[in-house]
Amino acid sequence: MNRTRRKIIHAGASLGVIGWARAVTAAEGGVEIALALAIKQYVGDAVVRAGKVKLDVAELVENGNTVPLSVAVDSPMTATDHVKSIAIFNERNPQRDVIRFALGPRSGRALVATRIRLATSQKLVAIAQLSDGSYWSHSADVIVTLAACVES
Repeated sequence: MNRTRRKIIHAGASLGVIGWARAVTAAEGGVEIALALAIKQYVGDAVVRAGKVKLDVAELVENGNTVPLSVAVDSPMTATDHVKSIAIFNERNPQRDVIRFALGPRSGRALVATRIRLATSQKLVAIAQLSDGSYWSHSADVIVTLAACVES
C-alpha cells in the first residue's frame, strides 16, 4: 500500500512539473506573439528590415525603474530622404508599445533619447519609418537585476 501511494504521488508530481513546463512554454510564445502584434499595429503589412537603426541601451541594468536609452537612425534628414517616426517596443512590460517619436527633415538628426521602466529582463525593439515608406529595426536584450512595474 505504501509503495502504491508513493508511485501515485510521484506520478502526480511528475505531471505537475510537465504541466508547469508547458504553461511556461506557452507563456513564452504568448510574449513573442504580443510583441509581434504590437509591432504589426505600427508597421501594418510592411516588411521590417534590420539595419540603419542603432538602439543604444545597457545590456545589464541594476534598476528597472529608470533605464536610459537612445535610438539613432542613419539618415541624411533631407526633404526627400528623412526619418518620419521612431517607435520603441518591449517584450515583457504591461504595454508593449513604449513610445513613438515623430520626426521630419527639420529635426536635423535622427536621434532620440528617453528613459523607460522595465518590468524584468527582456528584449527591446526600435523601429524607424523612413520617408520612402520603408521600416528598419534594431533590437537589444537587457538584463534587469531589480525589476520595476511590479504590481503589489
